[in-house]
Amino acid sequence: MSSIPVVLASSSPRRHELLKKIIAEFTVVPSQLEEVVNPNLTPAEVAMDLAFQKADEVHFFYPESLIIGADTLVVCNEEILGKPIDEADALRMLTMMSNNTQLVITGVSFRFKTYTHKFYEVTEIDFSELDPDFITAYINSGEPFDKAGGYGIQGFDDSLIRRLSGSKTNVIGLPVKRLKKELDVFLKQITQSERA
Repeated sequence: MSSIPVVLASSSPRRHELLKKIIAEFTVVPSQLEEVVNPNLTPAEVAMDLAFQKADEVHFFYPESLIIGADTLVVCNEEILGKPIDEADALRMLTMMSNNTQLVITGVSFRFKTYTHKFYEVTEIDFSELDPDFITAYINSGEPFDKAGGYGIQGFDDSLIRRLSGSKTNVIGLPVKRLKKELDVFLKQITQSERA
């Protein structure tokens, strides 16, 4: 990692832990931005756009740092599922995903000075049939309410997931391998441009 200070524009403790796998030191400054979803964008574009909004807002306060913004959303039956607004919404989402396939999309955005870069990663998950008692207990635990789609894969028993195709860390909140690769390329481009 270069000497450029890094800021993670997210309050997610899961993203914090994942980013520590590739960057030893960084500052956490959650974006205070009210997210605005553009209905004309595809789900992948929405994820990247929201990640960019977060990074861009924090960049205003930390113009000399490399800002990393991220946004994870779940798509099931062609509906974008964000964080559930209440218990009924969590129940609706989890019931919809039971015995069904969903896409977990994480958009990531880098912002440094005038340089920007966005990318996304998709993981496909097939859920087994979720028992109604399990869904109720899971909702009562409070787990769904800060997670897109109303669940965190780290809290699910493996027996509840029939198939996972793609990056598991992407589902948790950051595609670690892809992030490292994209970050290395981004930093190389910045170094070359600054020298020119």
